[in-house]
Amino acid sequence: MNIVYVAFRGHFSDSPRALYEELTARGVDATHTWLSAPHTQATFPADVATVTFGSPESIAALEGADLVISNDHIPLDWEKRPGTTYLQTWHGTMLKRIHNDVLWAPEGRLAYLDQDIARWDLLLSPNAVTTERLRKAFGFTGPIHETGLPRNDLLSSPDRDAVRTRVRAELGIDEGQKAVLYTPTWRDDLVFEGNEGRDFEFPIDLDAFTERLGGDHVLLLRLHNMVMSRLEVVEGSVVRDVCSHPDIRDLYLAADLMVTDYSSTMFDFAITGRPMVFFTYDLDRYRDQLRGFYFDLEDVAPGPLVRTSQELVDAIADIDRISEQYAARYTRFQDMFCHLEDGAATRRVLDLILPSATASGQTSTTEGDDARAQR
Repeated sequence: MNIVYVAFRGHFSDSPRALYEELTARGVDATHTWLSAPHTQATFPADVATVTFGSPESIAALEGADLVISNDHIPLDWEKRPGTTYLQTWHGTMLKRIHNDVLWAPEGRLAYLDQDIARWDLLLSPNAVTTERLRKAFGFTGPIHETGLPRNDLLSSPDRDAVRTRVRAELGIDEGQKAVLYTPTWRDDLVFEGNEGRDFEFPIDLDAFTERLGGDHVLLLRLHNMVMSRLEVVEGSVVRDVCSHPDIRDLYLAADLMVTDYSSTMFDFAITGRPMVFFTYDLDRYRDQLRGFYFDLEDVAPGPLVRTSQELVDAIADIDRISEQYAARYTRFQDMFCHLEDGAATRRVLDLILPSATASGQTSTTEGDDARAQR
């Protein structure tokens, strides 16, 4: 069996990585090929076979695959041969609208991506509330399976504490320091409309952050994969640029709290039970003009929404009280969005694609079934 893996157009990460690691651990007889990129090649283990995303070799790999596993659209021109299965894991629960549901998109972009959607055979959903949104947004008529996301199994694994210790040591985070993971999403207009070369804006006042929190806090900056700019990090700064870290799941474990805006990282991080603050400085514009939401973040968020950098710094400084204040909302958030994140998503997905190689007897929840019954 030839299996080709794609994560964010060339990363060694996310649910494709979790599935690859389990398949190799089981010793499944297969040839494994990953699509990489020049700037990510160094993050791939030396024994992983790669071809460059977009190269003729990558097209040949896709067209020769028995199984393609991707967590995002594959925006390449290739022909899926008869008998090939394309598993689309997608890359998270959505707050912000996607594909056909967005308020704005560059001309021709959605039509081009529709060509990839037409190749999908199976689509994963992370929870019951997301299933119908995925079907409608993509116009997907094939089976959608509610399995949870394989990438998140690590967050419930017995290995999570050891991973946290290792990653914090690698990042130089002292035992007494609090690590604040900042995961802003991308802005469509900055990425697609140029804006004089900017594709990211950094709204945190680092001087105020350093003055108030710098003694015992570090800020882990993790930008969205669609954003290529980086904040220039000065030596000795409280900021650690973790954009090139291979897999964000490690950073979830290393962090003590998360700051985000509208990113799907909020749904993953909620599995850890650690506090979140939402820096929504452009909420009205992003929600009402740029992208649109599937639900009211102000009603559902398991942490405070702040509009200014000063409010953000104050919230981080007062995070213990805020955690108590939002405890009930946090539990409701977990019940709604994390009910399948029990550490067994990888097994459920492999039961779907390799039924003869699994013996657990547990099947996935498909659209229309009771997702909670799988826990």
